[in-house]
Amino acid sequence: MIQKYFPFLAALATSTFLSAKAITFDFKDPKGINNVIFQMDAPLESINGSGQAVAGIVKFDPDSPESTSGSITLAAASLHVGNPVLKEHIHGEEWMNVKKFPEIKFVLSKLENVRKDGLHLLAVAKGKMTIRKVTKEITTPVKLTFLKGMLEKRNRVPGDLLVIRSKFVVKRDDFGIRPGEKLEKVSNEIEISLNVAGAAPSK
Repeated sequence: MIQKYFPFLAALATSTFLSAKAITFDFKDPKGINNVIFQMDAPLESINGSGQAVAGIVKFDPDSPESTSGSITLAAASLHVGNPVLKEHIHGEEWMNVKKFPEIKFVLSKLENVRKDGLHLLAVAKGKMTIRKVTKEITTPVKLTFLKGMLEKRNRVPGDLLVIRSKFVVKRDDFGIRPGEKLEKVSNEIEISLNVAGAAPSK
């Protein structure tokens, strides 16, 4: 009887062992360094800004990076541009409506084509982006840098770091942000640059 179920038990044990190696990284940065940069380059105006209220949990296994899972969020109210009037418009009901839609979120579905590049891992991330409660599938290149034991140099506590970098484009009309309007001043295409570090303190 035991021999009959041995392959199943062995597979279960292997799966449990592998999943136990995944490290959980928290992207809510107490130093406030994590940020998202956005740019909208329209014919009449180029709008550049950032958002710093980044959070999220990512599970990463250095020996099995293709099994990475998790999500990154940004508080919409943290979106900032230098012009205070423009910032008020961006936060307002006609644009991002940050009071009604307080969170921008990306949920990773899978990592594909993972390959090493020196200290880094390059991959293609597939997932779901939610803005103003509209969710769209997106695909973007991503660079992952696993820094074992380096958390102490950043946050003065022992542990590991995972740095995620990515640059991609979303279209505001895909998310119902005044589609087809004000295109001479506010580009439909929004270029987003992500550069964030997650912490996994040693237990």
